[in-house]
Amino acid sequence: MILCAFALSIYIIIQSRRIFKDMIFLCFKEYGYIIIDGKCLERRKSMKNIIIEITDFNAPELDVYARLTEAQLLNRDRPQDGLFIAESPKVIERALDAGYEPVSFLVEDRHIETEAKSILERCPDVPAYTASFDVLSHLTGYKLTRGMLCAMRRKMLPDVCDLCRDARRIAVLENVMNPTNVGAIIRSAAALGMDAVLLTPGCSNPLYRRASRVSMGTVFQIPWTFLQEKETGPWPHGGMDYLKRLGFRTASMALHSESVDINDRRLKEEKKLAVILGTEGDGLCGGTITESDYIIKIPMAHGVDSLNVAAASAVAFWELGK
Repeated sequence: MILCAFALSIYIIIQSRRIFKDMIFLCFKEYGYIIIDGKCLERRKSMKNIIIEITDFNAPELDVYARLTEAQLLNRDRPQDGLFIAESPKVIERALDAGYEPVSFLVEDRHIETEAKSILERCPDVPAYTASFDVLSHLTGYKLTRGMLCAMRRKMLPDVCDLCRDARRIAVLENVMNPTNVGAIIRSAAALGMDAVLLTPGCSNPLYRRASRVSMGTVFQIPWTFLQEKETGPWPHGGMDYLKRLGFRTASMALHSESVDINDRRLKEEKKLAVILGTEGDGLCGGTITESDYIIKIPMAHGVDSLNVAAASAVAFWELGK
């Protein structure tokens, strides 16, 4: 009997300590401290971030990360309400530098005081949802790059005319549907001297998560927009004619009997040149090739006939960029 009473007393003491500990942590959270893995981290006086530990996967605030598709985020019916997801601290920083507005963050708990810290301090009023790596991977369906995502508002796209007014070298992507290739092409364009990138309506959007991640955030550093039929006319005939009216000579990359090597001196002598690249596999439309001023190719060795469109773009931009 005495032993049972002693055991009951020990149990009550342990439970009381747990309740007391939970109450203390709750008080710390109320005053802006962050509790992770049972540890109270130092309060950041310069921050007002609402750090929210994820306890409910079905919370509507998490829809943007867990349940909305890229098409739903794009919101074609109401483009002014469109969102996109930026992944990794570097991509998020470049988006912020370009003036994009953050809506919320999704952060792996161990990065709050490390890689994510400077970004959170930069956006003190933006809520940050946090959990462990495994929980976030389960929530999103993929492994986060560098432990951080950010939901951001899209901007209205510029007109082709405005974008190309002072440009000398532009890249035009025709129906490039793979987001990875779009991101890689834009990264090469930014690095290798192109002034802007235009995309036909059949292309993957450069702000899709995979595209912006592969671009390493350069989608926020080089101007780009879509060729809209209401401005340029239908592609390829209307769009090609519109580019020529803007003063551009057009050079389509294609294997063709009339193709000239990419190092042809006439290409470098052109004051304004639009380099056109086609979709993976099928290449450019016949109408695009027919209406081009030049048809160009990369000289190949060992019987290789072509390169992946992302690799080919890097070679073309290096050779033809300003």
